[in-house]
Amino acid sequence: MTDEAASGARAAGAREPDAVAAGRERDPVAAGRELDPVAEAWAARPSTTQDLPSRADLVVVGGGLMGTATAWAAARRGLSVILLEQFELGHSKGSSHGSARILRRAYLDPLYVRLTGEAMPLWRELEADSGRDLLRITGGIDHGRRRDPEGIARVLDAAGVEHELLDAGSAAARWPGMVFDGPVLFHPQAGTVDAALTVLAATEVAERQGAVVLANTTVLRLDVTDDDVRVVTAAGAVRARRVVVAAGAWAGELLDGVVPMPRLTVSQQQVFHFPHRDETPNWPVTVHDQDLVAYHLPGARDAGPRGGRKVAEHMAPNAETTADGRSGVVDPAARARLVAHVQRWLPGLAPEPYAETTCLYTSTSNEDFVLDRVGPVVACSPCSGHGAKFAPLIGRMAVDLATGDAAPEPRFRFRAHAQGAATDR
Repeated sequence: MTDEAASGARAAGAREPDAVAAGRERDPVAAGRELDPVAEAWAARPSTTQDLPSRADLVVVGGGLMGTATAWAAARRGLSVILLEQFELGHSKGSSHGSARILRRAYLDPLYVRLTGEAMPLWRELEADSGRDLLRITGGIDHGRRRDPEGIARVLDAAGVEHELLDAGSAAARWPGMVFDGPVLFHPQAGTVDAALTVLAATEVAERQGAVVLANTTVLRLDVTDDDVRVVTAAGAVRARRVVVAAGAWAGELLDGVVPMPRLTVSQQQVFHFPHRDETPNWPVTVHDQDLVAYHLPGARDAGPRGGRKVAEHMAPNAETTADGRSGVVDPAARARLVAHVQRWLPGLAPEPYAETTCLYTSTSNEDFVLDRVGPVVACSPCSGHGAKFAPLIGRMAVDLATGDAAPEPRFRFRAHAQGAATDR
């Protein structure tokens, strides 16, 4: 992966030097940020109390991108579905909030190029089902000496994905305010995913198709038999033919001893928003692997009225934490690295972030996804910071595993992780 921290900048207004010096995330209301329309939509939902049903075809644990996409995919097939979320719906404690994640076809790995192609029409189906615009197409850039743009071009060419290679001077002329050194790959089928709006859209559609969605319902354990599973929650228990655990950073603990999960490393990453010096340029989403793996993209709602650029580092060092142990304190060293990166490579931005936040990554050792089944339990961890673009496809794949309609993707199986298969990002 290299591109998609769970974000949602926590401020988009005047800089607060004291808060920055203390490493605190800045409050969006105090900074004058307008209220998020997605948050307003969640708040406007009817506050009804619903009991936990006693049985279901499928229980989905986790109401983030992957869990809601799974509920949508299952409900549209006519399965009885219960979606359980331990926090409020649309919360920002995990990895599925924020208005801007990278959507791209460009990978060195043919598997992920193929899967991005399968995901694209499903995104359009979810948009049609929900009546919401979830994608913004901007095109995408890959560059940097460690990124291998020419290698990516060969993979895209083999897959029939439109792209072009430019030299550094041609790229700089096309996208003023960006600096390039070496070949640059551009492909038009790239842009951003509105993660927070996707969670809302998939939840709404799943409910409309009959799914039961329960917030503030913590799953305590899974009691597994050969034929079904008893999902024990703080509000009671439900028996299901199958369960899909899509609990992000909390998945490892819940599935410990239930399925042979690989080690999942949870880390706290940092995201920054930088202002444009001039009018907002028409820059594509960008992955740049040079001295560090950086990515940047339009900030969307998270950027606030200033419309800044979201800039972040993939897999920043010294960031390991736990699902419940995230401090929310922005690492000054991470800020310094990104400021230096902007100064060197993005002169079209002012090198002073006006908003910053932290986010969670849940990662495997090789950055491949985990999507496999043992008995009635499906483990769904499309993670490592590059899963968001696949959400509706992952939902379909998880339901296929639960129903037995398809075998697991071999690379995503438990045994593949045990063997330490490598991936190209």
